[in-house]
Amino acid sequence: MHKNEKHGDWFRNPSSWLPGVSIDCVIVGFDLNQLYILLLKWKASDHWMLPGGFVRNDEDMDLAASRILKERTGIQLPYLKQFHTFGNLGRRGNAPLHEMIQNTPPEAQEMIDWLKQRFISTGYLSLINMHNCIPTPDYLSESCSWKALKSLPRLIYDHNHIVDKAMEQIRNQINYLPVGLSLLPKKFTMKDYQILYEEILQRKLDRANFQKKMLKLGFLERHEKQLTGGAHKAPYLYAFNEDKYNILLEKGIGYLS
Repeated sequence: MHKNEKHGDWFRNPSSWLPGVSIDCVIVGFDLNQLYILLLKWKASDHWMLPGGFVRNDEDMDLAASRILKERTGIQLPYLKQFHTFGNLGRRGNAPLHEMIQNTPPEAQEMIDWLKQRFISTGYLSLINMHNCIPTPDYLSESCSWKALKSLPRLIYDHNHIVDKAMEQIRNQINYLPVGLSLLPKKFTMKDYQILYEEILQRKLDRANFQKKMLKLGFLERHEKQLTGGAHKAPYLYAFNEDKYNILLEKGIGYLS
């Protein structure tokens, strides 16, 4: 928000926003052997959506994405990456606008008219450890929570398609994205790492082959065994050597080469 704008008064100055331009953020987490997406639920409705918003006339696109995410979810992320632009003519067709703005104050009429225009949205993507942040809903939202990717609710507009496109991007760029470092805890088992890859790639991987490839890359450091069950059966814990990991990311980790 600008210094002179009260929280929640975004609707008073539609001329301060770029017309027809919006941003939607796909924030991905991992826990209990599955992937999660951060969603917002609109107040007094059944509408779920990605955290999104608009770009100011005097604002860079990337800075707008970070601001929008912080304002709408309370989360400040180290990076957000553009991954696709969504501009289909009917992309906003599945959620009547009047249902989402029925409790908007009368002085917002100018902004309501502004919202009825066609919008082209840029998708931003980030991978985060979901246990290192506490999502907080903004004044427009009833809740801000993680939903399992495999059982997402029906989202407004084309937001389900945006999520699908984000996951496609992660699969295609898995050798260049910090999926392990971003989504796993500091220490993890090789099984945890393999399951993460399987969830992203949507296919089973051979355990011995996966472990051999990952250890050969040289960015994993082995730690004490995880004390569950008999000592001889307890799996080793691993952690990333971040310097080696980041160097490999620049040229592609190479797991899928």
